[in-house]
Amino acid sequence: MSDRDRDWDFYLRTLSNSTRDSSVATDPAADPSLLNSVKRLYELCKEEKNEDLVARVYPHVNKLFQRSVASLSQSRTSNGLLLLTILQFFLDFGETVLHDADPSLRTFFRSCLSREFADPVVAEAALDFLNANKKKLLTSFPTLLPQFFPLLLKLIAWNGEKLEKAFLKIFPALISPASFLPLLPSLVDLPILIVALEKVEKSSGSLIGSSIATIQKSTAPEMLLALMDEAYTGSTIADGGGDSESEDSSTIDAADPLFLELLKDENDGLAERHWASRGMAATLQAAINAPRSDRLKQILNMTPRLLDIYFAITLRDVNNSLICALIPLLMTRNATLFPDKNFSYEIRRRLLEFMLSSFQRSPDFIALLKKPIMDRLGEAYDSPAKMELALQLCWAIGEHGGGGASHKDAARELFENLELLLYENLSSRQEATVGSNSENYRKSSQSRLLCFVLTAIAKLATYHHELLPRARVSLGKVARSRISDVRVWKRAHDYLGLMNDPAISLSILGPSQPSQSVMHPGAVNWSEGRTKMVAHIPFYILGGQEGPPFHDFTMSDIRPGK
Repeated sequence: MSDRDRDWDFYLRTLSNSTRDSSVATDPAADPSLLNSVKRLYELCKEEKNEDLVARVYPHVNKLFQRSVASLSQSRTSNGLLLLTILQFFLDFGETVLHDADPSLRTFFRSCLSREFADPVVAEAALDFLNANKKKLLTSFPTLLPQFFPLLLKLIAWNGEKLEKAFLKIFPALISPASFLPLLPSLVDLPILIVALEKVEKSSGSLIGSSIATIQKSTAPEMLLALMDEAYTGSTIADGGGDSESEDSSTIDAADPLFLELLKDENDGLAERHWASRGMAATLQAAINAPRSDRLKQILNMTPRLLDIYFAITLRDVNNSLICALIPLLMTRNATLFPDKNFSYEIRRRLLEFMLSSFQRSPDFIALLKKPIMDRLGEAYDSPAKMELALQLCWAIGEHGGGGASHKDAARELFENLELLLYENLSSRQEATVGSNSENYRKSSQSRLLCFVLTAIAKLATYHHELLPRARVSLGKVARSRISDVRVWKRAHDYLGLMNDPAISLSILGPSQPSQSVMHPGAVNWSEGRTKMVAHIPFYILGGQEGPPFHDFTMSDIRPGK
């Protein structure tokens, strides 16, 4: 008998004998020889490429997988490496032995990885496994990774930057039509996920070996109650006084859905997150006042990089329907971020840049989303973040003509909303007097908003000529008002002057990228610069008439034969 045959029989007997050993049968991962035997048998099957050998090994490996999964709740040993090795066998030889690996993969995620994602060895091996089999997973099991993206986000959030490179390779595979929308809030809330996981660790010990997902099904609500009370109020059960039982019941009802939404393992759709609740406010306040843990610092740095990849894939691969559905979500989350100054700035900048890029690519989104846009304009003074969002929306409305020439009704509604915003602010501005620093800051922000609103009104009226009379009335009221801020007053005067000359107004206030490739007067098409001289700007201004110029000429007219 050759050495290879002896090795083969030895490793196969090891697997077979493990079923007879009661201690190993109830906890297979406790015997390290089993992992080594599975690895060697897998390698021998790959080398020999013999279907008969694969068929002999498969029953033993399959039984070992089932025993390992059954022992997870009682096992004190990590099963992750053993199960990953068996899964690799299933993926490579599943067609030979007619084994569908999909149920086994899902069982691994639900039963093993949900308990061992905090183990750095298992986490690294799991990412290596996913990357090694990424092509096969995307082809044969396309819904697997998008379904378990919350679990994989917990894995990378807890293990940090040392696994970032491996996670970024698999991250695009998490995005699918079913996971695209729920993935955004989960990414933005990664710092809050770390806060929740650290609360669990502090309250119930190490995360390794205990499935957080089972909290929802726990028959002992006292543990969950204590965890909720500490995580969201900063107190303990004893702080409630003598009659704490009824108070605790109300605490569970208020905080339980939010907490479980953060710590879920599977994608169950886009769920509402109650960030305005007292529990969340208390949690965020406690997190911002406490010293930052290393994990929290790392995830604050990693989240913007993950968002960059998410948005790049979105602009490249995602259809317009999903992008249009994403924009209201961006508007909502713009003002509800983890309260770290640098983190909030970086995330908010990316959200706004993506929103403007989406409007640039598909201006009709502005018309389709006019209701949420008008709602956001009405919230401009609720916070600085909402003010910045309102400014960007005003710019987009004017720049893209309220959705374009084919959306005149939507443009009119947006124009009326801008008019209302202008008159409300103008009235409050005239009545206000100089006061405290906070009042002065509010006035400065109000002046900035007024400038953006005036620009949007002027640009909308330039794009849709039927709005010109109303725009002149609005701008005239500002020009004749007693407003103290010279910037607002001067801008209204400038726009009124421009509107007296439609040609110049269209050149300055018209869209930067006219639809249907039609160049408006005053725009230079530099792509034609080598063959055509565009001279209509000075002649057109002197002519003072509307419509395309009649005196464009080519270089051949000046220099025949060239």
